Amino acid sequence: MSHEAVISDAHAAYVRRISDNMAEVDLLVPDMHCAGCMQKIERGFAATIAVDSARVNLGNKRVHVRFYSSRSTLEGLIERLSDIGFEATPFSAEMAGSQHDKAARSLLLAMAVAGFAAANIMLFSMSSWFGFDMQGETRTLFHWISAIIATLAIAYAGRPFFRSAFAAIRVGTMNMDVPISLAVLLSLFSSMYEASVGSSHVYFDAGVMLLFFLLIGRYLDQLMRAKAGQAAGNLLALQAVPATVIDEGGSHHVMPAEQVEPGAAVMVATGMRVPVDGSIIEGNSEIDSSLVTGETMPEAVGVGDKVFAGTLNIAAPIKVQATSGGDKTLLAEIVRLMEAAEQGRGKFVRIADRLARAYAPAVHLLAAFAFAGTWWWLGDAHEGLIRAIAVLIITCPCALGLAVPVVQVVASGRLLRGGIFVKSGDALERMAKVDSMVFDKTGTLTLGRMTLENAEDISEHDMALAAALGRSSNHPLSLAVAGALPCEGLPEFDQINERPGEGLIGTRMGAEYKLGKREFVGVDCPDAAVGPELWLVEPGREPVQFIFSDALRPDVAETLKQLSNMGIKLHLLSGDRISVVAEVAETLGLSHWQGEVQPQDKIAYIEALKADGQTVAMIGDGLNDAPALRAAAVSMSPSSAADVTQTAADFVFQGDKLTPVVETLHVSRRTHGLVIGNFGLALGYNIIAVPLAVLGFVTPLIAAIAMSASSLVVSLNAMRLRFDGSK
Repeated sequence: MSHEAVISDAHAAYVRRISDNMAEVDLLVPDMHCAGCMQKIERGFAATIAVDSARVNLGNKRVHVRFYSSRSTLEGLIERLSDIGFEATPFSAEMAGSQHDKAARSLLLAMAVAGFAAANIMLFSMSSWFGFDMQGETRTLFHWISAIIATLAIAYAGRPFFRSAFAAIRVGTMNMDVPISLAVLLSLFSSMYEASVGSSHVYFDAGVMLLFFLLIGRYLDQLMRAKAGQAAGNLLALQAVPATVIDEGGSHHVMPAEQVEPGAAVMVATGMRVPVDGSIIEGNSEIDSSLVTGETMPEAVGVGDKVFAGTLNIAAPIKVQATSGGDKTLLAEIVRLMEAAEQGRGKFVRIADRLARAYAPAVHLLAAFAFAGTWWWLGDAHEGLIRAIAVLIITCPCALGLAVPVVQVVASGRLLRGGIFVKSGDALERMAKVDSMVFDKTGTLTLGRMTLENAEDISEHDMALAAALGRSSNHPLSLAVAGALPCEGLPEFDQINERPGEGLIGTRMGAEYKLGKREFVGVDCPDAAVGPELWLVEPGREPVQFIFSDALRPDVAETLKQLSNMGIKLHLLSGDRISVVAEVAETLGLSHWQGEVQPQDKIAYIEALKADGQTVAMIGDGLNDAPALRAAAVSMSPSSAADVTQTAADFVFQGDKLTPVVETLHVSRRTHGLVIGNFGLALGYNIIAVPLAVLGFVTPLIAAIAMSASSLVVSLNAMRLRFDGSK
């Protein structure tokens, strides 16, 4: 199959090309609802040579698939899912919302039917129990009326479980709905048998009540998942804001934001959300960026300032020149970061997956043991069947499957509301174990917004050369130089190379120019500048010094104090001059610091801390910090960091404050505690409940209540994180 197969695919609009032979797509799988389903899907795709990787997100029932477009199409992927027992459709925001609403309504209606039927069956059962003078024919009539009600109710309300169980059995696998369906049907058919032989005791109410409580648990679980992921969902919805585009003739046209081309002029009225990323070309206003950055105070903006999709224009109309729209905006990237975090696999998730995988064979063996043992020991096959049904019900792994994912979704949602984006599924686990933090200085402890202090002492010629070199780098000092002059009219260089942590080398008309640290450019000057500096070296001319100032983040001292109180050892590593780093370290009370540190030195420093038994978090923003971020156990980066640095980091935080570091550490520790607690609740429930069911102390009805209650307790325990304040 050729690469063009993807283009001819009926759903080609949902497929995104990565390279000539690689593509990716998101699939919506509504019937996925447990850790066993997640692992079954991933194993199914792993066995397909056409698939490079598949990551499952249980929270929003999506599967992200990277596949070889020369080997498969989107229809082929959907067919593969069907082969392993799951129906899927290409994902879209509108479809996801409608699917969620449809599933919720279906569960609610099924729950209502089961509850209504159970109440009516209970009336007939009570009449049988307390009607001491009731004749056998009347009791039998009541039993068969109950049988009709139960059969109709189970046929309708049991569809979510029966469909899932049948799909699994059809492809020769098992899932958690197989024993549930078996338990419901066994309770129904055994009661029909008892009614047919005129027995005084039947269990139609137990089978229907079982479904009722199962549906309550599944419905509330779906609502809790939706609530936990509400923050990311809100951001996703903001991508649908329409854009008012102004053409060259001045006419206004309204179109979807994803159709706006870069360079187009977009009018944003007062009270409207910005539909695209771009720069203001006309007007002054205030922008509320709280949903994106976590900052509660509006920010004043004017011509030349950047604005982002999803932020709210609250003061006056502005005209914005679009730089990106649709899935290329900051808002879209935030959503992708959230989804990537939820799709991750930490140690606890892998443990839960392995336990859930062993569930199906174990529970059927236990049920068979309960049936055979009771029949052999008591000589009562009917009692053995009742015990087997109770075992099938009470050992449902719902609580175990929810133990980790629901906590991760709640934690990621809470961090998102604070402007912190989790990029790795196990980042929270790793952050919880941190006892040492290494900070970069420029752009991390400081704002990284450098101001050129001695511009009046520098010639226009030197300024132009430095600006032309500086615009090729994302380093704060280079950006400050580049921003001092307009881009037009700057000299052109044949080639510019950057050495991380040192500087830039440019070649022009055969001559070599350097802009960077004094050691890099070869300047021997004993007089150190008070603040950060760069030196420009041009062949045949004296070196030129550029002096900058950079303010500390407003809350840095309080943040470092809180981290120290939380038991964190603090370290400062910077490529800046020793005198500057020493001044910052003294101001902040840091005893462990080093200046003029190269990227390899930062890695060596972190490795030394790790060798000493410490778990290290690295917080940095520069290009030279990327290797150190990878070397650390876990890492954070501000949103102003270089792209490669953000890619290397496990967390990215917005805004000018450093408080997100404290919040991330606190939430990670609380998440770790809640996951341990959930494992304890889920395993403790099974340790207590299963022996009771095997020994006959638990009826099928009580088993249904206990199983549903365990899932709700685990979910509610995770939801505590939403309301837990930082320490």
